[in-house]
Amino acid sequence: MPHHTPLIAMLVGGICLAFVFGMLAQRVRLSPLFGYLVAGVVVGPFTPGFVADSAIAQQLSEIGVILLMFGVGLHFSIGDLWSVRKIVIPGALFQVIVATSLGMLLGWLMGWNWGSGLIFGVCLSVASTVVLLRALEERRLLETHRGRIAIGWLIVEDLLMVLVLVMLPPLAGVLGGESVHEGSPDGLLRTLGWTLGKVAVFIALMLAIGRRVIPWMLERTASIGSRELFTLAVLAIALGVAYVSAAIFEVSFALGAFLAGVMLNESKLSHQAASDSLPMRDAFAVLFFVSVGMLFDPHILIEQPLAILATFLIIVLGNSFCGFIVTRTFREPLQTQLTLATGLAQIGEFSFILAALAVSLGLLSEDARNLILAAALLSIIANPMLFVLFDRWSKRHEAEIHEAAERSLNESEDDILPDRAAIPASNHIILVGYGQVGSRVARSLHEHDMPLVLIDSDREHCVEARKLGIPCIFGNAVSTEVLDDANLTTARALLVAISQALQAGPIIKLAREANPGLAILARAHSDEEVIYLHKAGADATIMGESEIARSMCDSVESLVRLAQRLEAANKPPAGDDPTHETPQIA
Repeated sequence: MPHHTPLIAMLVGGICLAFVFGMLAQRVRLSPLFGYLVAGVVVGPFTPGFVADSAIAQQLSEIGVILLMFGVGLHFSIGDLWSVRKIVIPGALFQVIVATSLGMLLGWLMGWNWGSGLIFGVCLSVASTVVLLRALEERRLLETHRGRIAIGWLIVEDLLMVLVLVMLPPLAGVLGGESVHEGSPDGLLRTLGWTLGKVAVFIALMLAIGRRVIPWMLERTASIGSRELFTLAVLAIALGVAYVSAAIFEVSFALGAFLAGVMLNESKLSHQAASDSLPMRDAFAVLFFVSVGMLFDPHILIEQPLAILATFLIIVLGNSFCGFIVTRTFREPLQTQLTLATGLAQIGEFSFILAALAVSLGLLSEDARNLILAAALLSIIANPMLFVLFDRWSKRHEAEIHEAAERSLNESEDDILPDRAAIPASNHIILVGYGQVGSRVARSLHEHDMPLVLIDSDREHCVEARKLGIPCIFGNAVSTEVLDDANLTTARALLVAISQALQAGPIIKLAREANPGLAILARAHSDEEVIYLHKAGADATIMGESEIARSMCDSVESLVRLAQRLEAANKPPAGDDPTHETPQIA
């Protein structure tokens, strides 16, 4: 029996090399996505050595596309989008139009037809969700106002790209590619109408039936209690809906998988579904990026350096400029403007999916796709560097940013905010973080009339706390100016409720240096974090697992005492007939 097959060779070569180059990319503070693309180049046909089977790679990449789009739909939040709709909807549309126009201009200069230039520009207009989310997570910005703007912006871009993927095949002939309809305008309209009709029917069925059947199916599976079956159910929903959408309704895999994720998001178990399917989604997403890297011909770096530079500048400067201008127009804080501008300075997975479809339809040449891949690689390299520059700028101007943000907050919410004099002068508690844990702590302390001041870097958290009458300082607690505003030197206790120990450590260290007698309590998630926080200066830490274990032990003791009381109550009195039955106590 042979032990070497193209499929196994592709899986082993792709995954192993993706791991190696992903680790190297991570070590030099680049996105692992860059390492996955490089792994694809190494096993591709344009470099010496082992060459993976491109046909198998493409089929595996289709599964990667399905699971990527399923993940996008699973995290799609209408609420998050709606809260920042006034900025992100016009902003994302404006950015896509500008970047597409610049791409068309570059295509015209290179002698392409207008259809190729149009698709080329669209490919350059959509930022990578993977890259931007990682940058926001590293900086603890996902739950902040500017984080929600960035995520909402990505959602609008993703929705636009899903629409483009659906409409591109029937419009390919008009754009200069391979036509799938009769040559007459009537043929185009019939094909376009038929496509839109099938999409509408599919979406209607998903809304009418899918949003009920899919969550019901998941909840029934969960009630069985088998983790394996639950994970299989999630994958069956993602792959099954995507396949049905393509086989019956002739809708793209991408749209089917996206809608499956959106419908599954209706379930109470959506977070568990996302968690359980994450390893499989990550694995096939890696294979998708490896397959994309296999298509890249490195010779273009030598043959067309100026075209690559122009494409790179459209991505980095064009997209960033649009994000900056839109947020400035809406008078967002300077930090928000720069965060979005920096985050949009790259492209990724949707650009690759759209470019692959355009090549298959004859709308883009292999050289055009190579330009997109080369510029994407460069943008993914440059983006972490831009964020490092942004972090350094933020640190240098921290005091100015804090003052401007606080002034903006007070100006916009003046009718509901207490005066800064409401901050206790002494013998008070300082609470850092108003998330799921911090908000509960703050409300409890406030209800018991404990003198309290909150510090949080999320504007909306501050607004919510101040509405309840809790004094809140808007800023980062790692800043000495912010801690001084909270009257740290005269406080009696500091509660650090943020979940990231690496963020909490510097705050604790600063607080301990400024007030050696301060009582400091912090959160931890592991024994290593407990040790780290105590070394930073914390007097005590609370770890979730330890608290659960302690509560269970307390509960066991209570149950034992209860059982003993019941046994004593049911025991017959001395001298009575031992066979006499005593009534049982319920």
